Amino acid sequence: MIKRLTTLLLLAGAQLLSAASEKPNIVFLLVDDLGRGDFGCYGAQFYETPNIDKLAAEGMLFTNAYAACTVCSPSRAAILTGCYPARTHLTDWITGHDHPFAKLSVPDWNMRIDHERVVLPEALKAGGYDTAFFGKWHLMPNGQADEQEHYPTDHGFDLNIGGREWGQPKGPGKYFSPFDMPNLDDGKPGDFLTDKLTDAAIKFLDNTKRDNPFLLYFSYYTLHGPIMAPPAYVEKYKEKAKGFDNAKDELLDPARAGMVEILDNSIGRIVSKLEELGIAENTIIILTGDNGGDNPKTSGGFRDFKGFSHEGGVREPFLVKWPAKIKSSSKSDATVIGMDIYPTLLDAAGMDLLPEEHKDGISILPVLEDGSAKLERDSVFWHYPHYHRTKPYGAIRHGDLKLIEFFETGELELYDLSSDPAEKNNLAKSQPEKAAALLAELREWRKSVGAQMMTENPDYDPEREEHTRKGDKISPGPRRGAKKF
Repeated sequence: MIKRLTTLLLLAGAQLLSAASEKPNIVFLLVDDLGRGDFGCYGAQFYETPNIDKLAAEGMLFTNAYAACTVCSPSRAAILTGCYPARTHLTDWITGHDHPFAKLSVPDWNMRIDHERVVLPEALKAGGYDTAFFGKWHLMPNGQADEQEHYPTDHGFDLNIGGREWGQPKGPGKYFSPFDMPNLDDGKPGDFLTDKLTDAAIKFLDNTKRDNPFLLYFSYYTLHGPIMAPPAYVEKYKEKAKGFDNAKDELLDPARAGMVEILDNSIGRIVSKLEELGIAENTIIILTGDNGGDNPKTSGGFRDFKGFSHEGGVREPFLVKWPAKIKSSSKSDATVIGMDIYPTLLDAAGMDLLPEEHKDGISILPVLEDGSAKLERDSVFWHYPHYHRTKPYGAIRHGDLKLIEFFETGELELYDLSSDPAEKNNLAKSQPEKAAALLAELREWRKSVGAQMMTENPDYDPEREEHTRKGDKISPGPRRGAKKF
């Protein structure tokens, strides 16, 4: 805690002495379970996203953007800390799956952001920003004694609307009123959660002090299940699905399509409010997702989806609009990942970077200002010592090559994403030298960040583990890999 307070005091002092130009406002939009193929600007034809497509046309669209993990909580923590999940030891969704009979035991992983860390909203707040959080938090376990110490307002946000331990809406009405969420009124019967959170965000924009820059951090619960939308939207897309030429094999789910349209409406409302207030020119808007969509047909042609080791689990839309700095209709093929958001926003605000905090992120501001700019980084990494739809794995992307190492067996998969973006042709056996070089780099990276590794499980029982993976009811075994509380 002493280190954290010292860092914040030094940062605040430095910013008070700084003669930097007017700091930009920041609107960060994080969509849950967002597939690479969910938006029109990324190829969707069934889903309708005119406001998001307009955002892309007026800003920069990234083609090689990634989430830090194939599931949500680690990706969210990576954005806020600027650190790989492997470094923070927050490596699974909270509270994760229990596989007591699996071949490997899960390490004693973390379920909170340590208070010693100076996270993004705290750093911006020290630089004079007002900070507000809306929506899904999911960065603390349920029912623990110190639960109250890990809300958004305990990590640098002045305001929290809707953020609690939930990873999805669990109130009496789910996405419909009543919501049972902090500081969010239930409205009237039939009100939809995305709309109500947007109302709250608009209210914040209306009430924000114009002499202070702000961070509006909108972390949507949508598109996470339960998949539902108001009846009018469902009926609209039921009709659209009739006779729809589904040449791209998209997910023709009327309820999910309705959720996407409501998301698009929300973003349109926020952009319109910025324009109405006359602050759009110097406002940075970032739109991305925390992991892939929850269906293989949402991945835009990439392999697999949320919870898997392949591109469909981590390749994300990533759009940035900043009229004062970014040329419209810009594109970039730079490889960016969630940890980059923290240093990029400090850099864009003319603030000192905090490399001792956002240790794994790099500022992509040069790319935003010039889409052809190159980043000083060769590789990005993933570390998932857990069981989900995938078996535990680690991965590295170096240039266009991607290597996946599965921890149970040591099996390797190697793909050239430039010619094989769908990861159909495993080159590990035909190009063993390249596979070995990437594996060595991956293992050296794990050591450098102090990644927690799995251990042999003395209670391994293949038959009982198979029943566990299928969700069958079986007698419980000893709980291995106890979680850190």
